[in-house]
Amino acid sequence: MKWEGNRESDNVEDRRNGGGGGIRGGGGGLGPLGALLSGRLGVGTIVIALLGGWVLGINPLTILSALSGEAPTAQVQQAPAQRPPADDKMAKFVSTVLADTEDVWGEVFSKGGGTYRNPKLVLFRGSTPTACGQGQSAMGPFYCPADQKVYIDLGFYETLQKQLGAPGDFAQAYVIAHEVGHHVQNLLGISAKVQEARGRASEAEGNALSVRLELQADCFAGVWAHHANNARQLLEEGDVAEAMNAAARIGDDALQRGAGRAVVPESFTHGSSAQRQRWFDKGLKTGSVKGCDTFSSRSI
Repeated sequence: MKWEGNRESDNVEDRRNGGGGGIRGGGGGLGPLGALLSGRLGVGTIVIALLGGWVLGINPLTILSALSGEAPTAQVQQAPAQRPPADDKMAKFVSTVLADTEDVWGEVFSKGGGTYRNPKLVLFRGSTPTACGQGQSAMGPFYCPADQKVYIDLGFYETLQKQLGAPGDFAQAYVIAHEVGHHVQNLLGISAKVQEARGRASEAEGNALSVRLELQADCFAGVWAHHANNARQLLEEGDVAEAMNAAARIGDDALQRGAGRAVVPESFTHGSSAQRQRWFDKGLKTGSVKGCDTFSSRSI
């Protein structure tokens, strides 16, 4: 992936040295962990929920609070934001990819008569406060719609490569582009509508809605790659294969098999490997936001 030397975003906040705010007020206590310890939630339920939410997905805090019937109520008091060090190559990579998503989505929204609001991207280690509750590295990258920020512990990329078998810089860029896809959904009002519909749906219906939301974010990641490559010729040989491999590795069926469990399509929250590959590829080939309407499509 040809990224070096390109513009870096000013919207990256580095909390890896302890900056970035603390929690005040609010509560929620042990939340879903307390529910698990008291026996109200089964271990298997928690594991499958986190397998779905852990990699490239909706905020796992939302999944767990929904399972336990509790909502995160923590309020975040921000400290002054810090920029990443200039010699941090991985932070520079993330900043460059984020900048490219800003350029692409800014133009897409402008052509559609709208205005794109850039998200913030927070680098952290271990845990960090968010407007959606306390974020943990074990959750993997996630997007919090309440503060419009993407959160990532860069150690996740080692997990992506060594444990999930998805190496490559474009696979890493796909991670960021997917989370930014959730931000696009938030700006378009899609996320709120899905959340409202899930509140009226059965568990199976709610899972199906989540799958469509996630597949659309994959498609939006493909839309970004389409326009970025047309404008700046980012892609090198093998890059698309890296992203398609990553999509396959984090399909719900692949994650369930990797956990030694039976594949249960009704429990999917993100989509199968084939579905994730198909929708990323559709966005990549067409570059069309309208073509990413996973909710109107009868077959996904």
